[in-house]
Amino acid sequence: MKGIAAKGFTFSVSAYALLHFVTYFFYNEALLTVLSVLGLLTLVFALTLLSLNKLQLPVFLTTIAIAVLLFTGGSLIDDLASGFLQMRSLISLLLIVPIISWVLNEEPYIDEIMSYGHNLLNESRKFYLGVTGMTQIISHFLLFGAVPMMYGFIDSFLKEQKSEAWENFKGTAILRGFALSTLWVISIPSFIFAVEALGATLWKSVVLGFAAAAGGSLLGAVFAYRQEKKGQEDFSEILNTEIAKAMKNSRYSGKWNWDVAEFVFLFVSLFGTIFIVQAIWNIDFLVVIPLVIMAWTLLYFLAKKRMGNYVKDSKQYFSSGISKQVQQFSILFSAGLLIYALNKSGAGSYVIDGMNYLTEIVPFLNILLLLPFILIFLGFIGLGPLPVIVLVTGILEGASLPYPPELVVLAVTSGSVISIILSPMVMPVIILSSMNGLSGIRNGLQFNLKYAIAFYIMIQLFIQTSILL
Repeated sequence: MKGIAAKGFTFSVSAYALLHFVTYFFYNEALLTVLSVLGLLTLVFALTLLSLNKLQLPVFLTTIAIAVLLFTGGSLIDDLASGFLQMRSLISLLLIVPIISWVLNEEPYIDEIMSYGHNLLNESRKFYLGVTGMTQIISHFLLFGAVPMMYGFIDSFLKEQKSEAWENFKGTAILRGFALSTLWVISIPSFIFAVEALGATLWKSVVLGFAAAAGGSLLGAVFAYRQEKKGQEDFSEILNTEIAKAMKNSRYSGKWNWDVAEFVFLFVSLFGTIFIVQAIWNIDFLVVIPLVIMAWTLLYFLAKKRMGNYVKDSKQYFSSGISKQVQQFSILFSAGLLIYALNKSGAGSYVIDGMNYLTEIVPFLNILLLLPFILIFLGFIGLGPLPVIVLVTGILEGASLPYPPELVVLAVTSGSVISIILSPMVMPVIILSSMNGLSGIRNGLQFNLKYAIAFYIMIQLFIQTSILL
């Protein structure tokens, strides 16, 4: 039964994504009806596959959505059909983005980058910044898969360093790095959805998010160095020893490293092409990104003359890879239904009105100060960064806020950052805990609470100063 459901899920969500692109370029009412039916089938198959504890959230969201739709009146069937189209662009993006990882697995890019950049990594603070920055770069390719990949790499690099102090050092660098990537990385679905939903200019949002991520990375290095000194340990000496070993195993010993150069070219070509295509044809970024990724990945394997690997990866992805994402897709479909229901009922405007009323009572408050706390709260009840952003921006989408949309995006995504590094119930913390053996509360709240407070203050100082100016 589970095997049939898994195949049904893979087929329905794949057909859903394909039909989404067809109907985007060639509008057809009948095909949109078929798209809604595929969305329903995907959710049904997903709910069949989920275990009881993972089933609760999508069932809860779907139930609330149906209840709201019944309360507001109208045709429930028509409303559900529209609700299943709410997340069509995001679901198609989430289905396709993981194939970037096929490219990353073809060569030892990360090992060579660490070896090539040894002069920039030979001190604990510089190494911490390097890991945080590299995690953000890898997040372009692997999304939250960057967390286990980077931990596995750093743990093998520092295989003899298993103390809690070292686990704090490694874990916070990787977790904060991934969290900060949600501020600016355009292949992160939550970021690009927030930009599109709030009508922000992409390049401005990327610049603001990158600056915030750079500040957050520096802040993280400061906290890590203070923790190192508090424990009276010298990480730099150990790092130098391990870097020397890595350099001996490098495929290139000279000043020029072809793997590093190739990685830089791949990075620039992928995201440069996305911007160029969007600028020329003015297509939504949520549509451009997956289409460019598919073409770019195929061209990579053609250029490398490794089409056998491409076929092998494709077969593996369709046979088992897609079905592993069943929880994410089920939450997205159910969240889409809820967003549609809330927008139809006008409940989102009540939330905004309530926050505005609160800001009128307390003079120094404004809505951008409060927004991050909504995302933090939702993170602690089990919603990951993507459904959190989807729900909150879905509510804000119809609101008229007197602030530049790029600042609203920054406020929302900063709340997502804090939620990711603190909540023991979100996927990045769960994955990290499964790998380093520490509890989710320790990896999240205990290791990152002071950093989260400082990060919130830093971002809000920038946002509030920008508003005043």
